[in-house]
Amino acid sequence: MVPEENLNPHDSMGFLLHDVSRLMRKNFKRRGVEGMALTQTHLRVLAHLSRNEGLNQAALADILEIQPITLTRLIDRLEEADLVERRRDPDDRRAQRLFLTKAAAPIMEQLWKMVADMHEEALAGLSTAVRVGIIKALQTMKNNLLQAEEEDAPDTRTRRGAAANAG
Repeated sequence: MVPEENLNPHDSMGFLLHDVSRLMRKNFKRRGVEGMALTQTHLRVLAHLSRNEGLNQAALADILEIQPITLTRLIDRLEEADLVERRRDPDDRRAQRLFLTKAAAPIMEQLWKMVADMHEEALAGLSTAVRVGIIKALQTMKNNLLQAEEEDAPDTRTRRGAAANAG
């Protein structure tokens, strides 16, 4: 591990992750998103929905880090294009769950091909072992941060505070 004082602030993990993410989005756009008749934002919604079919709009908005009203407009457009369908949530009549339609399949196939090509370009020169190591490290980081987030959730803090006061 590199000692903290020897780290260049421009090489910090947070900046590098942000820069790589930004450059991947730019690279993706360069590959021809314009030719797909959907915006990059619409494709991002479809990609996340394909990984989380059946989510309600609030949960998907949270994943995408956008306001629920913004997602509603995006889903309206995707529904008009017959790419997404809303279904009533059997457990909550006010909520609707989101699903891709069969018409979305060819778009998703094209999207995943573009993503695979972009990943290949980004990972050029790295061995399979290093590529696997990067994915595993990122998955571990994600899980660590999700666990820390769960531990700091308001209901968890309330329970911890109540337990501390009881003892």
